[in-house]
Amino acid sequence: MKRTIILLSIALFVTACSNNAKQKTLNVDNMDTTVNPAEDFYKYANGSWLANTKIPEDKNRYGVFDMLNDLNNQRLRTMFEDLSSHKQKTGSNAEKIAMFYNSGMDTAAINNAGIEPVQFLFDTINNIKNFKDLQDVFAFFHFYNITTPFYANCSIDGKNSSMNILYIDQNGLGLPDKDYYLQSGEYFSNIREAYKKHIAKMFQLLGQDSVNSAKSAERVFDVECKLAQVSMDKEQLRDPFALYNKMDIAKLTALTNIIEWNRFFEKIGCPIPDSVIVSQPDFMSKLNNIIQQTSIADWQNYLTWSAINNCATSLSSDFENQDFEFYGKIMDGKLQQKPRWERVLSATSRFLDEAVGQLYVEKYFPPQAKQRATELVANLRVALSERIDNLEWMSDATKAKAQEKLAAISVKIGYPNKWFDYSGCQVGGTFVINKLNILKYKYEYEIKQVGQPVDKEEWLMSPQTVNAYNMAEMNEIAFPAAILQPPFFYADGDDAINYGAIGAIIGHEITHGFDDAGRYYDKNGNINDWWTEDDNRKFIERAQTLVNRFNSFIVIDTMHANGTFTLGENIADLGGLNIAYTAFSKTEQWKNQSATIDGLTPDQRFFVSYAQVWGQIICDEAILQRTQTDPHSLGCYRVEGPLPSVEAFVKAFDVKPGDRYYLPDSLKTVIW
Repeated sequence: MKRTIILLSIALFVTACSNNAKQKTLNVDNMDTTVNPAEDFYKYANGSWLANTKIPEDKNRYGVFDMLNDLNNQRLRTMFEDLSSHKQKTGSNAEKIAMFYNSGMDTAAINNAGIEPVQFLFDTINNIKNFKDLQDVFAFFHFYNITTPFYANCSIDGKNSSMNILYIDQNGLGLPDKDYYLQSGEYFSNIREAYKKHIAKMFQLLGQDSVNSAKSAERVFDVECKLAQVSMDKEQLRDPFALYNKMDIAKLTALTNIIEWNRFFEKIGCPIPDSVIVSQPDFMSKLNNIIQQTSIADWQNYLTWSAINNCATSLSSDFENQDFEFYGKIMDGKLQQKPRWERVLSATSRFLDEAVGQLYVEKYFPPQAKQRATELVANLRVALSERIDNLEWMSDATKAKAQEKLAAISVKIGYPNKWFDYSGCQVGGTFVINKLNILKYKYEYEIKQVGQPVDKEEWLMSPQTVNAYNMAEMNEIAFPAAILQPPFFYADGDDAINYGAIGAIIGHEITHGFDDAGRYYDKNGNINDWWTEDDNRKFIERAQTLVNRFNSFIVIDTMHANGTFTLGENIADLGGLNIAYTAFSKTEQWKNQSATIDGLTPDQRFFVSYAQVWGQIICDEAILQRTQTDPHSLGCYRVEGPLPSVEAFVKAFDVKPGDRYYLPDSLKTVIW
């Protein structure tokens, strides 16, 4: 289901591992102590590692997330290969995992099959004769998550968080963001030309000659350009009020009358709802004209591209390699593909997420990690409560509401209490068909939840995901098992490094409930402006100082960071640091600042631990794309963006006027 979830980082698949050896909890060898920490703390904490590390050719960035990924993928590979080499119980999750993994590793069968397994998709497209047929194919493709101009899915009602409702969202683009179609400049222009060449090559693989394939690519791009022109900007997509547009079916029909909505609902298996939420009404209104003004032949062409683009990585090597040539090399800056086993492993864990997760936690997640994480969350909740009480800029009325919301936050740690049921899911065909069957099974399950009470036991991430999230509509934070391990959390580590790493991450997720978007959800997860007018104005003024700071960062050449787009994550980073430090200041270690380890005081270890979590090297192509599409700031800015506003950091490293990290009080950001 779709949810308003705020992630710690861009999704990155990783699994945790057991480690019986003593871990080095803070790697001072990665530091460069010749750098003045008041001038460049990121390099002070990570400089030696940065200078001696290269990006592997199958990656476009490399950091602690990726190192952990490489280590633990080897362990998951062992688990999958063990399952695959033995007969498993018929119908069991273990059997499904083994069959799915084996189908992906059987490259001979995949190459021999070519596009035959997905010919039914092209047959459906070729049978379109009119707009009624076209909308039926839009509905049909929903089951397989194949891109269509709009997307209907089940999610929590933003103003009635106990119930699920159908959302209708803008969709339809093959490039990451509307700006890729519309922005001027060499970077965007080069991407557009490369994209059209890529589409043409895919049509050639489907049998078209070079002349017709180029024409097909232009027609696809023309449709996507029209959709991009009417799409909502990524900055606007952060406004929960702008996205909540509840309407009955009569109003929806008036908005986009080319679609026979009751027929569409029937085709996707959704009981006809009393009302839906249209996230972007202007898009849906203008889509009406785009559908009518685009010929059936052009829609067939567009849908053919959508089908092959969505399936390419699961088809024969010619399709998969061409997909990598554009999305892997040109867009991401990778030099070569990951090895086959790793690509299939990632797909297995993504498609059979909780099936893998259930086996994973049995093997790799010790109960004591869950207990310790639970304690840390409780400590940070207390810390934020104290900080709210001490806020000078906020009124008592808003403080009271904030305290109510903080107290009501629910916490999920490790893994679900109940697991998703895959018993009715068919696995055992070709690799691409296995994927499509699972997508269909999950969408059918999801759409049946429309109009039903929200299941608060569901998770939005698998246990084997190194990430964390805040779900606004549930007022909930979750920490999958895989993130509760080194280098984020050390069972035998001192408080300074644990609060600086996993503590700041926990604080980050808690703060998301109070960032520029999350603050508009109340204690029950409903969109509800609980702020006084004066406090709202003060919040916006304080947040603007953070926008200004991040806007000033030049990420590459003349491209600046986007402080508005990344504001929610930047507020969460700053809040997470402050909350974690407040909690750390209650420990016995903090009380004895003269007790150094590796020459660092407890406070210094706290901040170095935080900075080392975000150490990464990243290629230019990834910098450009992430700045354009990722609401998280680049790793270096997650360090130097918030730290100058943290008074404890300024004192710990003796930051003085004239130092690069010195900010006068008027430029510091003080929110939570």
